[in-house]
Amino acid sequence: MAGAGQAKDHSKFEEWRARILADPGLVLDDAEVMRALVLSSEQAMGGNVVDLRGMAMERLETRIDRLEETHRAVIAAAYENLSSTNQIHRAILKMLDAERFEDFVLSLGGEVAEILRVDLLRLVLESPGEQDEGTLGRLKDVMVVRNPGFVEGYMSMGRTMPARQIVLRQGEPGPGAPYGPRGADLRSEALLRLDMGQNRLPAMLVMGSEDPHRFKPGQGTDLLAFFAGTFERVLRRWLS
Repeated sequence: MAGAGQAKDHSKFEEWRARILADPGLVLDDAEVMRALVLSSEQAMGGNVVDLRGMAMERLETRIDRLEETHRAVIAAAYENLSSTNQIHRAILKMLDAERFEDFVLSLGGEVAEILRVDLLRLVLESPGEQDEGTLGRLKDVMVVRNPGFVEGYMSMGRTMPARQIVLRQGEPGPGAPYGPRGADLRSEALLRLDMGQNRLPAMLVMGSEDPHRFKPGQGTDLLAFFAGTFERVLRRWLS
C-alpha cells in the first residue's frame, strides 16, 4: 500500500514537473510561489551566505511594482483626457445648435455649464462708458459688461506678467469678480481670453467651480484653449 501511494505521488510530481517545464510561466508569473522558492533556497544555503540572486530579485520586484503603478497612472490620465475631450466637443456642439444670439448666450449658463461640470459660466464683454445691466434683459445672468481694461486687469490681478490666453486659479475669486453674489461660494476658476477681432475690445469667458481642485495652476490648458478659440469665432460671427 505504501509503495502504491509513493508511486501515485511520484506520478503527480512527474505530471507537475512536465507542466512546469512546458510552461515555466506557471511559476515565474506567480510572485508568492517565486518568493517561497527563493526563501527555501536561502534557508538551504544558511545565514553565512550572501544571496546576490535573491537581492537582485527583490530589486526587480520593486522595479516591476513601480512600473505597474506608472502604467496605471498613464492609463488613468489617458481616460481622463479622453473624457475631457468628449466634454469639450459636446459643449461646442450644444453652442452651435443655437439659432439666435440670445439662445447662444443663455446656453452658457445652462447646458454648456452642466456639460463642462462648472458651477458658473459667464461671458464678459468690454464696452466704454457707463453700462446699465438692466438693458441686458434675460442675458444679465450670463453676460457681464465691464469697462475697457477689465479683462487684462482681472486675468493678471494687477501683476506685471505676459499676456496669457488661459489662466487657472485656486481660491475665492478676487475683488470685482464677474460672478455676482454666488462668487463667494467659488474656490477655483478658469479665465479664457477671447480675441474679438481687429478694432474690437477683448472679451473673456470665466468658469467658476466650488471645487478648489477643479482648476489649478499646472493643469493642461490645450482643451480650454481649443474651446476658447472655437467660442470666439462663433461669437464674432454673431456680433458681425
